[in-house]
Amino acid sequence: MKRAMFGKVVAAVLLSTAGAACSPPAALEAEAAREPASLAGWTRPPMIRSVQRVPGGLVFTGQAEPGTRVVLRSDTGPAHAAAANDQGRFEIRITAPTGNLLLRPETQVGQNAAPAPERLLIVAGGQGPVAILRTGGPTRRLDRAPALGAVDSDGRMRLASGRSAPGGASVELEAGGQSGRVTPDAQGRWSLVLAASPGPDEIRVGGRSFSWPGDGSAGTGAGTRVERAGAGWRVSWSGPGAGRQVTWLPDAE
Repeated sequence: MKRAMFGKVVAAVLLSTAGAACSPPAALEAEAAREPASLAGWTRPPMIRSVQRVPGGLVFTGQAEPGTRVVLRSDTGPAHAAAANDQGRFEIRITAPTGNLLLRPETQVGQNAAPAPERLLIVAGGQGPVAILRTGGPTRRLDRAPALGAVDSDGRMRLASGRSAPGGASVELEAGGQSGRVTPDAQGRWSLVLAASPGPDEIRVGGRSFSWPGDGSAGTGAGTRVERAGAGWRVSWSGPGAGRQVTWLPDAE
């Protein structure tokens, strides 16, 4: 017999936390719309919504404050920028990078910059996963992903996440002999807290099995590390002012 992954109270708390961490773009925009565009020099950071592969490069689209300059910046190498139009939509085209690239999105208004807390990850020059990494929250895949889009781990717990058809049925997950269900949001995105595991172990989502390879040695050291791990990519990285986080991105189907 399967036992519930969480007690009712614990589940409610954890799922509420996970849901807040992955609020849908529409909800975030609605909340932001209630605030003035600039408050005591405060500017909203940009939100990257999609990626399209084109010959020789990648095109990112998203939403920012109308008329602002949106920049994708790396620790080394050139920055990529574009202006948001009157509706706040922006489009940034970049040449396909060599290898892996981690970019910091930010909005610029004059001399002021509002960096986003997320990081944009491009794996294998765009041939691998393209995802938004979030400190303490679920990774958001921009590329075509399987039923399980990502597993984020800080060594104390794991956060499984993915995307299904908007308005679809609840998603069932099994891991470590436990099971749980989660209802996708209006955009089809979902996330569920799992118990920590050194790996490897099996995570089943919608009847498909994924072999979680564990944190490995990727959770130690400094900088960003991207490596193949099982049938996917394991990324060790640090968010702004945060500890190490490991993200596993299963291969697309």
